Amino acid sequence: MEASVDTVDGISVVRLEGELDGNTAPAAQARIVPLIQPGCKIVLDMAQVSYMSSAGLRVMLLVFRQVKARGGEIALSGLSEEVRDTMSLTGFLDFFSTYDTVEAATAEVRG
Repeated sequence: MEASVDTVDGISVVRLEGELDGNTAPAAQARIVPLIQPGCKIVLDMAQVSYMSSAGLRVMLLVFRQVKARGGEIALSGLSEEVRDTMSLTGFLDFFSTYDTVEAATAEVRG
């Protein structure tokens, strides 16, 4: 799992690559959680995430809850069909706004 962070107009864009599973979820969490500040705006670019396990889902839920608790905004972009299906079957898509592109997601969280 690789995670890189860019800032675009005050929005943290986190690009995740690889599998988000029990082995890699802690590293992804460690990369994302420090970005969660009051009023933060975060886009998770998931276009290169090929697989997400229950450990990955737990990280996503933790991030979502912390962002919302701090009055922030979060959106996902580029979900593969497999990851989208996993998130849909578990009800996680109900929490997140999802977009096909990073540009559409950043426009949404910009408000």
